[in-house]
Amino acid sequence: MGSRAYVYICGGLSAIGGLLFGYDIGVISGVLTMPYFREEFPSGPAKEGSIVSSLLAGCFFGALAAGYLSDKIGRKYSVLVGSAVFIVGGILQATTSTFIQMYVGRVIAGLAVGELSMIVPLYQSEISPKEIRGRLVSLQQWSITIGIAISFWIDYGTNQINSSRQWRIPLWIQIVPAAILVMGTFFLPFSPRWLVDQDRDDEAITVLAKLRAGGDRNAAVVQDEYREIKETVIFERDVAAKSYQELFKVGPENIRKRVILGVLIQAFQQLTGINAIMYYAPQIFVNAGLTSSSSKLLATGVNGIVNMLSTIPAILWIDRLGRKPTLVSGGLLMGSAMIIIGSILGTRGSVYYDDLLQKHFIHLDSKASSYTVIVFIYIFVASFAYSWGPTGWIYPAEIFPLRIRGKALAVTTACNWLFNFVIGQVVPILLDSITWG
Repeated sequence: MGSRAYVYICGGLSAIGGLLFGYDIGVISGVLTMPYFREEFPSGPAKEGSIVSSLLAGCFFGALAAGYLSDKIGRKYSVLVGSAVFIVGGILQATTSTFIQMYVGRVIAGLAVGELSMIVPLYQSEISPKEIRGRLVSLQQWSITIGIAISFWIDYGTNQINSSRQWRIPLWIQIVPAAILVMGTFFLPFSPRWLVDQDRDDEAITVLAKLRAGGDRNAAVVQDEYREIKETVIFERDVAAKSYQELFKVGPENIRKRVILGVLIQAFQQLTGINAIMYYAPQIFVNAGLTSSSSKLLATGVNGIVNMLSTIPAILWIDRLGRKPTLVSGGLLMGSAMIIIGSILGTRGSVYYDDLLQKHFIHLDSKASSYTVIVFIYIFVASFAYSWGPTGWIYPAEIFPLRIRGKALAVTTACNWLFNFVIGQVVPILLDSITWG
């Protein structure tokens, strides 16, 4: 096996951590609308928001803990811990008979997802050569979109079952990729940077040889990168961040500015509104004119495919296009799509109240209005998928020096989950109270 292929296999295997996150995002949007779930767990907009955001609360704390964990036990074993914890959370969700158990299961799964969302891009960036680093870290975002797409279609398929298995089966299935990741972790190499930091230099050279030169420890590329890592580690030990306070100090490295940039990138990735659509897609498609249970889940499934396919250009060309132009172009396209969607819903729609679901919805005046809204929802999702989706993870992983990378990424990733939590909590309430607004 070539060294480049081995890097891609390791990066792809670790990216299953992203698939867990994506699946959990997507699966809950369909489960919340399933008749048998609503029968067992009757809920209004506020309670729906709590079910969604309980996962995200766990993610916030999991991301904060990830910095310490990744430095203490290493990137590899942190992935193992995260995937094992996710299995526990998944089992609790799938077997739940009470709201409390559902909340607990989602918080535990969230701890795992939050930790993995920080560890996986960090691990991928440390095992990859710089010329394909952006592409490899983009696999994390692509894996998230694959998880979302799979969950949407599983929801669509099980919606035909006339029992509580309708919603329990999708929740059970999320355990499968977590179990694969648990087993796969034992085949992943340690991060060479972490090994050198632990004074395990011989192991680091062996890993670098596998990753860069097909196992040749004496290859020039291996020895050059080992020396570079060693020099960096020796230097940064003297100036390493001993506490989180040091992330906000002003100095020649502009650490505070880098932290602010990382935090804002992660915050605005969520404030684009992408997860408003991902968490509550079926309800949004009802507003777009798809009222039957199967049609809104089918449209949601198509949305997952659009999201997944639109991430591929980022994997192929992100290292050539650059981070900043990608973010700017994606933001312009997303903003334009949202203005068009809001304008059509606001001028062509009338608000009505559904007594059964106890929510406000929008009725559009024609099929042309409905189809236009659906198309521009897909354009919005595609624009996010190639730009703010992958770049939101790549950029923070690249801007911090090694001595503070673990702590800094913990802070920026936790910020992502904090805003994600807010979106998950308030969107169902806003959809009900201000509808198209």
